[in-house]
Amino acid sequence: MGLLARIRKEWFIIGIVLVILSAKLQPSVGVKGGPLRPEVTVAYFAVSLIFFNSGLSLRTEELTSALLHFRLHLFVQSFTLVFFPLAVWLLLRVLELTPIDQWLLKGLQTVSCMPPPVSSAVILTRAVGGNEAAAIFNSAFGSFLGIVVTPVLLLLFLGSSSSVPFSSIFSQLFMTVVVPLIVGQVCRRFLREFLERKKPPFGAVSSAVLLMIIYTTFCETFSNPNIELDPTSLLLVVLIIFCIQISFMLLTFAFSTTSGSGFSPADTVAVIFCATHKSLTLGIPMLKIVFEGYEHLSLISVPLLIYHPSQILLGSVLVPTIRSWMTGRQKAVKLSALQPV
Repeated sequence: MGLLARIRKEWFIIGIVLVILSAKLQPSVGVKGGPLRPEVTVAYFAVSLIFFNSGLSLRTEELTSALLHFRLHLFVQSFTLVFFPLAVWLLLRVLELTPIDQWLLKGLQTVSCMPPPVSSAVILTRAVGGNEAAAIFNSAFGSFLGIVVTPVLLLLFLGSSSSVPFSSIFSQLFMTVVVPLIVGQVCRRFLREFLERKKPPFGAVSSAVLLMIIYTTFCETFSNPNIELDPTSLLLVVLIIFCIQISFMLLTFAFSTTSGSGFSPADTVAVIFCATHKSLTLGIPMLKIVFEGYEHLSLISVPLLIYHPSQILLGSVLVPTIRSWMTGRQKAVKLSALQPV
């Protein structure tokens, strides 16, 4: 793969690095009251645009075939929104005894509270050849569920800024998340044929807006001289994130392949990715709303910024291995079905 092709493929990850460096060089551009006016452009317009875009791109008609697979849906949503946060909370009780930066540890907890992503789990499930319909349903349903559950989990495990009351958080979430999603879905009903014919770059639009949110978040951090990021803590957090991802992928694989699970090999693939992936596109805007006023907001955001590319990298590396396992398992199931009793 050539350099330009690699840049086009990884432009979002490169963009994250560039906007953080830009924020470091000139933080005054993206702070409150600065030229970008993030208190208005980001807090309302940028966040709303991301969720309107999600509503417009979500093919709800594709979910009907997966709707009745209740056991799979229950496992995925319970794992990602109940077991995941509790397991990380217990892990942090141990990690708090180490010298790792406490705000990065809080960031690990915020990662655990996030819903599954709309895109990456579906893309990897499709690449393997797994149950794509189940992956689409759980990514979409988890995103909708996360609008309510994720802020509750964040407030439960971490608390909120004293300057933003609970009722204000949810009213802002409703206006900037729920309403744009609904409006996007309504618009899709009228524009479906046009959207399917033209195939607008929904993912690229959301990613570009997300880069603006990340930029302004780090502008706020770098404009505060009292905040420093410890390199050793950052490296340890990266290692911890990879360990969490690998451990949880193995755990979901072990559970979904037991004889009593009732999951097919294709179902297992969807479970592995949907239950362990976390959404950056939904997560950063939610953190921006729930923790508005926190001077350490960007440090809390760092683990989520790491988790997103690492889950894609790890998943992509494992695609051939998981595909080989699934193909072999499916052949074994077919052969056993052909065997005379």
